[in-house]
Amino acid sequence: MPKGRSFTTGTLPRGIEAAIPLAAAILLKRKLRPSVLAPYYNDPVAFVHDIIRWPEGEGLTPYQEDILAHLPVHGRVAAYGPHGLGKTTLESLALLWFSITRDEAGTDWKNPTLASVWRQLEKFLWPEVHKWAKRLDWNRLGVDPWVEQRDLLAMSIKLAHGESFALASDQPSSLEGAHADSLFYTFDESKAIPAESWDAVEGAFSGAGSDVKAEAFALACSTPGEEQGRFYEICTRKPGFEDWYVRRVTIDEAISAGRVSRQWVEARRLQWGETSVVFKNRVLGEFASSDSTGVIPLAWVERAVDLWNQNAAAISANPRIQGLGVDVGGGKSDGDMTIFALRRGNVITEIRRFGRGDTMETVGRIQGVLNGQPLADDCYPVVDSIGVGAGVVARLREMDVPVVPFNAAEGTDRRDASGELGFANKRAWAWWNLREMLDPTNDHNVALPPDDLLIGDLTAPRWRVLSGGRILIESKDEVRKRIGRSTDTGDAVVMVMAELTMMNGEADPIVHNAATGYGRDEMTREYHREVMEDYSRGETAVGDLFSKEF
Repeated sequence: MPKGRSFTTGTLPRGIEAAIPLAAAILLKRKLRPSVLAPYYNDPVAFVHDIIRWPEGEGLTPYQEDILAHLPVHGRVAAYGPHGLGKTTLESLALLWFSITRDEAGTDWKNPTLASVWRQLEKFLWPEVHKWAKRLDWNRLGVDPWVEQRDLLAMSIKLAHGESFALASDQPSSLEGAHADSLFYTFDESKAIPAESWDAVEGAFSGAGSDVKAEAFALACSTPGEEQGRFYEICTRKPGFEDWYVRRVTIDEAISAGRVSRQWVEARRLQWGETSVVFKNRVLGEFASSDSTGVIPLAWVERAVDLWNQNAAAISANPRIQGLGVDVGGGKSDGDMTIFALRRGNVITEIRRFGRGDTMETVGRIQGVLNGQPLADDCYPVVDSIGVGAGVVARLREMDVPVVPFNAAEGTDRRDASGELGFANKRAWAWWNLREMLDPTNDHNVALPPDDLLIGDLTAPRWRVLSGGRILIESKDEVRKRIGRSTDTGDAVVMVMAELTMMNGEADPIVHNAATGYGRDEMTREYHREVMEDYSRGETAVGDLFSKEF
């Protein structure tokens, strides 16, 4: 639709035309003062077309128009779909429509914005609001432009009759105090917002409707996740949520609108596998729960990534590490890359990938990482010692470099957290160990970098219980056959986190040196234990692990 075109009867999406008389009646009942924006009061689509200065050839997608058009009619709109469909843009435009039209009409209004994590508001939603605020056509609005730090602040808009602002979704009590004649709740990345927050907002709708003065709206957008939670219940129209209008955007719609490329879809299909929960959630835009036989649920991995993102600045500011996991690639005869997973505390600080290289190149890179650490005994490489990795372990020992060899096939006497199940081999224990560390109920607060390959790797392997009560994890070869690639990045992380657990457990990892039988010295062991004990007690925050010297 060309820029500047306003909607009239006959051009609105199906179901909207019939609501025009009702919307007009509501408008008259509220006795709004005359304004050039009065025609847009219940028409966000026309507002966005007419008041936003769109670059040539750009504009709303058909599904964005549909979602916006239903907002003033249904009041509550939930939208979900694949990554890249423009959810944050949609939320920002709806926010600007609401705040400007209500304020110019002299209506008492409020617009709380909330998300699953504060960073989503700080780094994504509100910067997007600022971006689109700069494209407002103030001449057409007939009002003076907003003044930054007075009208438009970092995470709020303050106008004559109301305010748009950010709220923490993990504090439901803070959501109950919003009272105004016109309320609009914006839920960003809604899948992880707790049910208590949704319930707290519900009170705002008790006094809103066509038969009273007050009005209330809600726009909830997200990529889908697990088949649980309030957003899932809304989008699947569970009993009690029939008053929400739900719009699912398909991957084909996003491709047709030019928002997602087919090449990206195919690349992710190869990367994650089309049957994986990651592909279904992020690419197809479908709710899907992790395979019941999958070792690590996607929701747990995403929680760890969110924690990493919240502490990204502190993580980058301190390069010191306490562990290095090395999954050695197959060299010239294999397409696998060599992966380094760098760890500090319970945080994977960085993933490094290297192409085909021989044993000496890998050893040299390991030495480069170790030489960059301030304490010689502060970091030990954990290297897979099967296949090509055996040569790396042997060469490090020859050079008197302490190394933790990791043999995935060897046996172990370790048990799971319940003490009831054992493990078929060390690989099974190590993967299960990371599962238990990522389990939110265990409060380990593991943080993982936002790396797509890592996310796909950690959610790929499956498990089963053998006779005798032993857990078996799919082998790398079995996973490769099923999804078309190896979980090298995940394995590097699994190994370095297993080393952390062994270090903090009943026995330290055995660090061998061929010449001296070298092991961790007592001072280094005590140093690590003190740091991690403080961290596990909550006396050291995730960010503090990177901003302080212990």
